[in-house]
Amino acid sequence: MMEAPPEFEAETRRIRVRVRAVYLDDQSDPDESRFVWAYRVAIENHGGETVQLLRRTWHITDATGRTQRVHGEGVVGEQPILEPGEAFEYTSGTPLEQPSGFMVGTYHMVATASGEAFDVAIPAFSLDSPYGDMRRH
Repeated sequence: MMEAPPEFEAETRRIRVRVRAVYLDDQSDPDESRFVWAYRVAIENHGGETVQLLRRTWHITDATGRTQRVHGEGVVGEQPILEPGEAFEYTSGTPLEQPSGFMVGTYHMVATASGEAFDVAIPAFSLDSPYGDMRRH
């Protein structure tokens, strides 16, 4: 039985973000420097106010230290509204040219009643593949 990948968690203003990443061997091609991961995110509203996720910013860093910044509207084409006690989950993915790296980010949200904008931390999580110890010459 395969061991479940580690889960990473952060909480900001009673909004909890949990992330789990898994390496996709069937979509990766190490000989072509293509390594692909899927990541599953759960956003849980443990607070007392209704919030909406408007935008997201990711910083994706590969094993060489090269960082890409990805900014855009919503997540997976949605801008979910979370009432107190509600959760939203989605799966997305990212390719890298290196066998490992990590991602960290921010969800840009708004409290729907007051219109107050605030940021929620997405925890840093590692992107590990079986090829992580490869040495390039």
